[in-house]
Amino acid sequence: MERRAEAHRQYSSLAKMRQWDPNRLLQAPRELAMQAMAVEFPEVHGHPNRLPFEGVLTLVDVASDRAPSGARGHRVVLTRAAAEAALPSLLGMAVDYKAGWDGHDARQKCGIITTAELDGRRLTVGGFLFAKDFPEIEQRLGLEGAMGMSYELAEAHVADMRAQVWTLTRATFTGAAILLRDKAAYRETSFRLGCAAAKHRT
Repeated sequence: MERRAEAHRQYSSLAKMRQWDPNRLLQAPRELAMQAMAVEFPEVHGHPNRLPFEGVLTLVDVASDRAPSGARGHRVVLTRAAAEAALPSLLGMAVDYKAGWDGHDARQKCGIITTAELDGRRLTVGGFLFAKDFPEIEQRLGLEGAMGMSYELAEAHVADMRAQVWTLTRATFTGAAILLRDKAAYRETSFRLGCAAAKHRT
């Protein structure tokens, strides 16, 4: 009987721990908890179709250097609040590329985004390319420093459509494109094969 009572007490303690909110630890600000997200995949050593990548997708609270596709010739500013709220929508979205590496082709999906993080003004992403399905991509991306990224959005809300520079206060990420850096809306974006790539490809 005493063992049953002790077991009940332990179970009750575990149940309380499961209900404990880890965000209360040190009273961490809510915004910090939303700045990084990831989906974990089981590691498969030497997987021929899973090549890690990382890149800077865009900058937040900074006007783009040129008008992105779909902005009707307007440069844009993605607010940090909008980017933070939309961060979860990046996970599981595809990366694509266009022949010529100068734009978007949403039907030419060549990889998947598994991590997204706001690091200062940089919105960084990481994931995997389908290297076996698209061998030409790995060959092209060997040019260090030449490639950048561009986001794809839906349900974007512009604060003032009459403004010369559009401020995006709300949006949903639907994917991203790999392209030449000088063709991207932001010249400070980047794309490179992840440092873990060599391990997975040997």
